[in-house]
Parts: sequence; structure tokens; C-alpha cells
Amino acid sequence: MTMNFYAIMDFDSKLPSDDNAPSFFSNNDKNTGKSLDQKNNEMNLPKSSHETSQIRKNLTVHWPSLGIGAGIAIGCIFCGVLLVNMINTEPREILDEITINEITATEKPTIASFYDNASPILGDINAPLTLIEFGDYQCTFCKKFFDETENSIVMNYVETGKVKMLFKDFIVVNEDSLNAASAAHCANDQKMFWEYHETLYNNWDGEGTGWASSEQLHQFAFTLGLDMNRFSECMSQSKWKDLVLSSHADGRTLGVDATPTFFIIDENNEALKIVGAQRYDVFQEVFDSLLQ
Repeated sequence: MTMNFYAIMDFDSKLPSDDNAPSFFSNNDKNTGKSLDQKNNEMNLPKSSHETSQIRKNLTVHWPSLGIGAGIAIGCIFCGVLLVNMINTEPREILDEITINEITATEKPTIASFYDNASPILGDINAPLTLIEFGDYQCTFCKKFFDETENSIVMNYVETGKVKMLFKDFIVVNEDSLNAASAAHCANDQKMFWEYHETLYNNWDGEGTGWASSEQLHQFAFTLGLDMNRFSECMSQSKWKDLVLSSHADGRTLGVDATPTFFIIDENNEALKIVGAQRYDVFQEVFDSLLQ
């Protein structure tokens, strides 16, 4: 099945270039004009002593004008220093480690790259839009998205039948991330994927800090009331490890290189790729425009 891809782009502010610099930074001869010697040669200097004496009388210093001129010169120097500092200033990042890029796939993606090796669907299976997240349970910005954005999307778009959600694993931290992803799929064996998914993020405590150890993963399952024999067997046999690794491979095929990365797919199988823990209003704008 043919897929059409689009991307929302987020460009850095353009730094001022030399072409945009004020003219007084330029040493172009066109601006400086003729040399002083050339100008003197072209001037009709007085030749008589009377004319010379008369000119000397007229060359008196006007101190107020001199003061004003000095003030203007100092002001120009200050403005020049200020503008140079502005030109050398690095652009500020508006969003936290967020970049939005076009898909650069090493293999031709298919619809299966989005839907296979994923979580169960959250929401109405017939919803016109699909939101797919590639994430890592230890990822700091995945946690940021979960805390600040996901719940609003669920309430306003998933529960209203406009959007359905899928989660796909993309491991970027360490072995605990792989085990946490496997544990969520073991919970899915007991129809508790999304509950376990939520429990993982609610217990997040940094990257590589040990909060997602095997012992902790079993404790989360116990707290949710899962059948611990089934869960422990699933984990000890690494039942879903291959699925998690396949999900990661799907992400690579789709050009994923950071978490979280999202794809929004419409009814025509056209996809938008959004990278980063974007604010809710970014998703809201995209959803509303596609639902019109």
C-alpha cells in the first residue's frame, strides 16, 4: 500500500548575515568615495595672502557643535558594539530538545511499519485519525509528553472517537527499557497493557537509575493485580523481546532516530511525522485541520 508522507517543520531563527549588516560596518570603496589627496587636488585653494588670512579667520572652533559631534560619534560606537553582540548571539531553543524532520527511510515504509509490533489500540478502532507514538519508558521527554500532553489528547480526541492511539517501542536507553517494554506486553496478555503503560510512566524516576529493574517491574504487575505466575513466566521466557526489537526496526524504517516520535495517519493513509514532546496545542491544531 502506498504511503504519502508529510512533515511539520520547525526552523531555527535566521541569524543576521553580513549582507544584512548596517552600512557603517562596510569598507567598500563605493561608500568611502575618493581619497583625501584626490579631493584636495580638485579643490580651488586660495593663492593670495589676503584670501589665506580670510580663511583662517573663518576657521574658528564652534565648541557646542564639536560637543554634539563627539556625542554622536560615541553613540554610533555604542550602537556598533551592541549590533555586533546581537549578530554573534546564538539562537535560543524555543522547545526542549525538539526537532521536527522529514522522513529519511532506509527502506520503503509500508502501512505494516506503523501498525505491526505495536500495543493494542486505545480508542475506537474506526476513529478517522491514528496517533502512533514511538517511545522508551525511561526517556525523559516521553515522560514529559505523558505528563503534559497525553491525557488531554485522550480526553478530547480519543474518548470522543476522533483519534485512536498506538504505542510502539523504540529503545534508546538501556536493558531496563527493553525489559519494561516487554513487561507491558506481558501485561497485555492479561488485557492490561495501557494500565501497565500508565503505571510505568507514573513511576518514572530518571534514565538508568534502576527504577525499571526486574524486581520493580514485577512489583508493578503485583500492584495492578495481575496473575503473577503468568507474568513471571512471560518475563523469564522473554516472550515479547523479539516483538519489541521488531518495533524498534520499524521505527528505523520510518526514519525514527529520537523519542518520542509521533505519526498521525489520516483516512487516506497520509502521514504526518512529529518529533519531540510537543505541547498539546500542536497536536490539537493538526488534528483539527485533518478532521475538517
